[in-house]
Amino acid sequence: MTPAQTVRDAVVTEVDRSGFRAHGLHVLVGDDVAEHRWTPDVREDVHSIAKGVCVLAVGIAVADGAVDVDEPLSTVLPGARFGAGTGAVTLRQLLTMTSGVDLPWSPTSLTDWPDLALEFLGRPSRGRVFQYADASTYTAMRVLATRVGDVGRFVQDRLFTPLGIEDVVWERCPHGYVAAGGGLSLRTAEVARLGRFVRDRGSVDARQLLTPEWVDAMHSDWVAAGTNPGYERYALAGWDGPGRLWRLHGAYGQLLLLDAAADAVVTITADDHAGADATAASVARVLGELGG
Repeated sequence: MTPAQTVRDAVVTEVDRSGFRAHGLHVLVGDDVAEHRWTPDVREDVHSIAKGVCVLAVGIAVADGAVDVDEPLSTVLPGARFGAGTGAVTLRQLLTMTSGVDLPWSPTSLTDWPDLALEFLGRPSRGRVFQYADASTYTAMRVLATRVGDVGRFVQDRLFTPLGIEDVVWERCPHGYVAAGGGLSLRTAEVARLGRFVRDRGSVDARQLLTPEWVDAMHSDWVAAGTNPGYERYALAGWDGPGRLWRLHGAYGQLLLLDAAADAVVTITADDHAGADATAASVARVLGELGG
């Protein structure tokens, strides 16, 4: 039995034991792959894993020289009305959730305001402190759109197509911009392709789509995010942990778990918000048994 099969079987056993409502599982160890499904293989909203896609899109634009992530928003969006201190926020800080701007999540946030980005930018900043907000990523993609045009098309052409992922649908706001922080529908194996791409530091088929350093920052440019276990540190869309892992983590149990020591990526799609943290921890234990 290969290492990937061993991990798959152990994770399946744990999921079945715990009752976690998983849909799909994809395990990559080195170049070895093993998969399992509990439900039909269809595209589903991967929720905040979409934030990682947004970070990758910005990294490609940075490599193109199309965007400066440390330029104040007041110079990028000169026509916007900014709240106190918000004009000094940068694109990097939008992506790391360190704008200090508070705009609580709502299931109808894209339509709660005449323009979500302008509402976000018009609020005051508390300084460079962590403040998680889907609106932060949405606003980041509005900034990116000023440099690359339609972000959905940019991501398709420059990221998804090279990864062999075609015809992706992304929810859009009434103004036609991508939802950014969620609303992106992918299959389990398609999320896993993103995981392999991240593990390989932005390389696919011997093509370097963005700098390795940008990918590394997704799990090294940590900021203090809180005190809850597994949620103490956040970087460019990446959460630290559990254990030696880091992860992209979407609502309702969408997990992209990366373990550099084991050269492994474990992808889980699900519909179980409450059980996600325990499942991630069980994957960390399984991967730990591989050594490394």
